Amino acid sequence: MSEIKKDSQTFVAYDYKEVITNSEKISFLIDSYENFGWEVDENVNHKMTTNRVNPYANITLRLKRNRKIMNKMELTRLQRNFEYCIKEIDNLEKSITSQGTMYSLIVGIIGTAFMAGSVFAVTSTPPKILLCIILGIPAFVGWIIPYFIYRNVVRKRTAKVTSLIEDKLDEVYELCEKGSKLL
Repeated sequence: MSEIKKDSQTFVAYDYKEVITNSEKISFLIDSYENFGWEVDENVNHKMTTNRVNPYANITLRLKRNRKIMNKMELTRLQRNFEYCIKEIDNLEKSITSQGTMYSLIVGIIGTAFMAGSVFAVTSTPPKILLCIILGIPAFVGWIIPYFIYRNVVRKRTAKVTSLIEDKLDEVYELCEKGSKLL
């Protein structure tokens, strides 16, 4: 009879996780998730190359972790706090431009309303040219000034939010440090 040889490898069961992110944050997330016992799953074909057309396109990061890892409950709790902090950072980054966009759109819509009034004034019978000019001036101002409003609001919001993002990043690093010590 032939002899059957067994490998010295032992069976390892894994937990799997998918994280959707953009290419800007992929290295940060890989490094951070390693502190909670996760590693990149090499068995899956990754498309982690930067998309030259859209560098902010979503990328799926596939991770795996040994199911019998020590301190799994505490690591999972720390990981949830980490993921919450990452969501807060994303929301803070989005808030930088959202307020400026909102104000710019409001001013642009008001300018468009003045332009509509100006058009109605010139197309009425008889045409009211003076009213058309009076309504046209704030219309053009309402179309030009949103760019400057956006820049100003984004600059002020960036100054305000940057310190909040830094505080959240410090919290993330503390969570990663705690997770690393548990491993």
